[in-house]
Amino acid sequence: MSDLLSQSWFWPAVLVVAVFPVALLILTEVHASLQRRGSSFAKPVVLLRNYVLPALALLLLISQVESASVEASWSRIIATALGFLIILFVLSGANAVLFSNASSGTWRSRLPSIFVDLGRLVVIVISLGVLFSVVWGADVGGLFAALGVTSIVIGLALQNAVGSIIAGLLLLFEQPFQLGDWLDTAPAKGRIVEVNWRAVHIDTGNGLQIVPNALLATGSFKNLSRVQGASYKASCTVTFSADDPPDRVVEVLLATARDVPTRAPLLEPSAAPIGEAQYRVAIPLSSPADESAAKTILLQRLWYSSRRAGLHLDDAATPDSGDEVEAEVARVASALHIPAGDIQLARGEARLVSYASGEVVQRVGDVPKALRFISRGHVSLVVNTPDGHVLSIGELGPGEYFGLTALTRQKVISGVVASSETTILEVSRETMDVIVRAHPHLARRLGEAIDVRRRQASAALNQHPDTVDSA
Repeated sequence: MSDLLSQSWFWPAVLVVAVFPVALLILTEVHASLQRRGSSFAKPVVLLRNYVLPALALLLLISQVESASVEASWSRIIATALGFLIILFVLSGANAVLFSNASSGTWRSRLPSIFVDLGRLVVIVISLGVLFSVVWGADVGGLFAALGVTSIVIGLALQNAVGSIIAGLLLLFEQPFQLGDWLDTAPAKGRIVEVNWRAVHIDTGNGLQIVPNALLATGSFKNLSRVQGASYKASCTVTFSADDPPDRVVEVLLATARDVPTRAPLLEPSAAPIGEAQYRVAIPLSSPADESAAKTILLQRLWYSSRRAGLHLDDAATPDSGDEVEAEVARVASALHIPAGDIQLARGEARLVSYASGEVVQRVGDVPKALRFISRGHVSLVVNTPDGHVLSIGELGPGEYFGLTALTRQKVISGVVASSETTILEVSRETMDVIVRAHPHLARRLGEAIDVRRRQASAALNQHPDTVDSA
C-alpha cells in the first residue's frame, strides 16, 4: 500500500477521480441556491464549475504525461488537439441523440442530469487516457489502476453516505413524481416546488419541508396527483345518531357535498354508511390543494343541512324553536298587513331554518314548496347565464321574502344564495294558499313582486354579452 501511495501519479489521480466530481456536485448545489436567490455570484460559480475545474483536471492529466520521457512534435500536439475535439464532438452528438430529444416517459427523459454528468466525466477520463497512450505512447496503466484503487477506498469509507445518495438518484431515475405534484410523506404533505439530486422541496403551506431523496427511496409515500380515477377525492368521516335513517343521511350528505365550491365539475360525490352510525363521504376535486378547504366547507355546511333535515350530526339534540317561530310569524303578519289572528294557522306549519354563508337556498328552475321570509342575515338573488356564469341581480335582507312562485306552482328563474349566516321562516304552500284566499290584496302584492323579480332577471341576462349573442 505504501508503494502505491508513493507513486507520483497517485495523488493527482485521486484529485481527478474523487475531489473533482465532489467539487462539481458542491458547485452545482451552490449555483442552484444562488440562482434561487437571484444572486450576482451565480455566473462566476458557473464559470468555475464548467471551465476552471475541468481545465485544472486536464492540466493534472497532461502533467503526468509530460513527466514521461517522450519527444514532443507538432504532429503529436495537433493530433492531441484533434483527438480532444473529436471527444467533445462525440459527447455532444451522443447527448443530442440520446437525451436532448428524448420522448416523455422514456428512460432517457427520466435519467437524472447528474448521471449524465458523471458518465460524461468517466468517458472523458478514459478517452484522454487512450489518447495519450496512442499519440504520446504514455503508460496510463497506473492511472487506471489508481482509478480502481481510489474507487474502492472511497466506496468503503463512504458506503453509508454514498449508498443513500445512490438510492436517491435511483429514485429520481424512476421518477414517481415531478414538479407540481402533491406528495403525502411521513415528514410532510404538500406540493413539490423543487427536485434535485439530494432532496425534494415540499411546500406544506406553513413553510418549506426539505425531504432527502434517500428517505423517500427507503420509505413509502403517496403521490396525490397521480390517481387512478378521474380526479382526486377528499374523504371525510362523519357521525350521526343511530336513530337517523341511513338513506336520509346519505341523501343529505350528497346534497351538501354537491354544493362544495371546489368540487370538480361534472363529477358526483359519493357517500355510504360504514357502521356504528358513521358515514364516509368523498368529494372529487380538481386538485389536492383544495382538500383542506373542501373538508372545512363540508363540515361547516353539514351542521346546518343536518338540522334542517331533522338529523343529528354528532348525536346533537334538535333545539326547540317554538317560541321563536311564534314571534317570527307575528312579525311576518305585520309586514304583510294581515291581522295577527288571520295568520294563526301558520304557527303550526311554519319552521325556522338556518343556512351557512355560501349555501344555495333556492335553485334556478325549482318549484318552491314554501314561501320564505328572511329573519336574520342576507341573501343574493342570482341567475345563470348560458355560458355558465352566475350573475347577481340583487340582495334581500330581514323582512323581505322569496319563493313567490310557490303559490303559482311555477319554476323560479332566479336562484337564492346565502350571503351570510341566514335564518329563514318557511311557511308551506298549503298554509299560504289559505291565507292568500282570505286576503286578495296579498295575492296582488305577491304577483307584482313576481313580475319585478322577472324583470330584474331578464335585464341582467340581456346585459350579459354572451346572452345577447345567443339570443
